[in-house]
Amino acid sequence: MRIHLFFLLFTGIAVNGMAQDSSKLKFSKASDGSEYLVIPVASGAKVIAGNFLELHVRASYKDSVLFNTRDEAMPQFGVYDTASFPSPFKEAFKEIRVGDSIVLRIPTDSIIARGQAAPFLKKGEFIYQSYYVSNAYTTKEEADSVRKTFLPHAQEMAYKKQKAAVEDILQENKSQVEADGKLIEAYLAKKKLKATKTAWGTYIVFKKEGTGKKLTREDVASVNYTGRTMGSTKVFDSNTDPKFKHVTPYDVPLSQISGIIAGWPDAILQMKKGTVATIYIPSTLAYGAAGRYPEIKPNAILEFDMTVVKVITENESAKNLEKAMEKVEADARKVSPPKQKTVAGKKNKPVAKPVSKQKY
Repeated sequence: MRIHLFFLLFTGIAVNGMAQDSSKLKFSKASDGSEYLVIPVASGAKVIAGNFLELHVRASYKDSVLFNTRDEAMPQFGVYDTASFPSPFKEAFKEIRVGDSIVLRIPTDSIIARGQAAPFLKKGEFIYQSYYVSNAYTTKEEADSVRKTFLPHAQEMAYKKQKAAVEDILQENKSQVEADGKLIEAYLAKKKLKATKTAWGTYIVFKKEGTGKKLTREDVASVNYTGRTMGSTKVFDSNTDPKFKHVTPYDVPLSQISGIIAGWPDAILQMKKGTVATIYIPSTLAYGAAGRYPEIKPNAILEFDMTVVKVITENESAKNLEKAMEKVEADARKVSPPKQKTVAGKKNKPVAKPVSKQKY
């Protein structure tokens, strides 16, 4: 796995323990017009091609911090291969040691000219990007092992931020949440359905209790589902109906809220393995005022029939994914390359053999 973290647009200035007078430091010009500065340490081990870097990164624009791995409790890991880096990374990372800091100064004009600028960027300014090389590893396995030690704390911090963001949205849209709640309760009363309401406002009608313990944030729930807007018979998505072309259980990691509508983990955390239920999700915990054109209108309340078919831990899920990737790679290696065709009267030119590379 080659992780090219060097393509990040916003990574900032994180110089650790700089003892030099910054006014005496001079930036060098890279081929793309950006500037870079390497603040070296003499004692650090030299990083060589094929090593895997552990880096702390921070982004700043004017007085605003745009990104900081220390705030996320998770450094970034990537393979060191300057031959494949674009400018200015190719020049800035050419010869580095563990403990070095690399600072990039990128004109906003060049970012704006490429059409990659965020709305708040103004011409004539700079984005500062910086990388602190905290460690380097010989193999991917070593880097992965270290990365795993950061995961629990990083995941906990990410979950708290995601949870706080959802609760802020609920507070900002309090009147919509209350209106949706009244509509859901009126609909349930009309249908004579008894529901459990979560703290966030999702309603769950349990049809089968399930077995074992209630799911936790350490679990990954594999679910089957069919979705409609509340009161409609028209299905907008399903993983049990072949016409939607994805008939396979959907894995929901309960350690995170992002990447999925918030009403799903909100409801699934009240379920067990084997639970069968219908959940009613207020619009604020679904697609909100934007909706999802054309199937889901703005402020639509969603209704999902859901079954928890399997429950595994995140570690088991990660291992399953790794095994699946290994199988894909193994199958790819079994595919024979196409044979060269010989043109009548001509000999094929010999194909140059690739230079063998050190394996890590």
